[in-house]
Amino acid sequence: MPELPEVETVRRGLQPVLEGARLVRVEARRPDLRFPFPARFAERLTGKTITALGRRAKYLTMHVDGGPVLICHLGMSGSFRIETAGGGETPGAFHHERSKNSTHDHVVFDVESPAGARSRVIFNDPRRFGFMLFAEGLPETHPMLTGLGIEPTGNALDGALLASLLAGRRSPLKAALLDQRLIAGLGNIYVSEALWRAGLSPLREAGTIAGGGKKAKEQSERLAEAIRSVIADAIAAGGSSLRDYVQTDGSLGYFQHSFAVYDRAGEPCPKPGCGGHIERIVQSGRSTFYCRTCQR
Repeated sequence: MPELPEVETVRRGLQPVLEGARLVRVEARRPDLRFPFPARFAERLTGKTITALGRRAKYLTMHVDGGPVLICHLGMSGSFRIETAGGGETPGAFHHERSKNSTHDHVVFDVESPAGARSRVIFNDPRRFGFMLFAEGLPETHPMLTGLGIEPTGNALDGALLASLLAGRRSPLKAALLDQRLIAGLGNIYVSEALWRAGLSPLREAGTIAGGGKKAKEQSERLAEAIRSVIADAIAAGGSSLRDYVQTDGSLGYFQHSFAVYDRAGEPCPKPGCGGHIERIVQSGRSTFYCRTCQR
């Protein structure tokens, strides 16, 4: 499933085409995806101007003049493609052909830029685990977004805040970091990578880096920095293409070429001087990759 960097990459790919554009025509080609489309879905969007395209955790938000706000989740296989009036999509360096089967093109947005250029933005989702819902007021009050924790993309997530979030928690550190009520948008891949960068075991009790001592403070600061940096690096690289995920221009994200531990079981740990090997374990039904030699 796409994680925060992938969703942010999609947002940035759509932004030049959608922001400021008018929705000339909207078509939902089936009554539902994971959930039913909102009542009068196409009617309430058609003719509106898109004022902003945002992201909260793993959700895209499309703001239109006069509302409502469209909340979109990509699910496991959802992707957008952009078709211009002059031809099809422009593939990137890591081109990957998407499904063109119209059965999977479930939502079509025909848009017109302020300069009059026409484009078509198509949401394709073979597995139909994605969804589109309306927020009638502020999007953060929608049930899908309310209660989400802090974003891991800015300096607000520092060691002190991370320690306060984890204080008293006896669950494994990795499980706590995946709790969306604490930090919004962190997923399985990037938590494994951040813990390796910070030299912390995914198995250790989460509250152990939240104590008042010097060592705990150093650990919480190190982990906060690792989380911010791995997310920033992944966004800069265009996300990570696993299974179905592709960017809006048809290219693959390529942060997976920089994975230190994820999906590298049995390989030597890349940390200089470590000498250990990457192991795979299962936590809460999900794969965890780490080095028991340097991650304590």
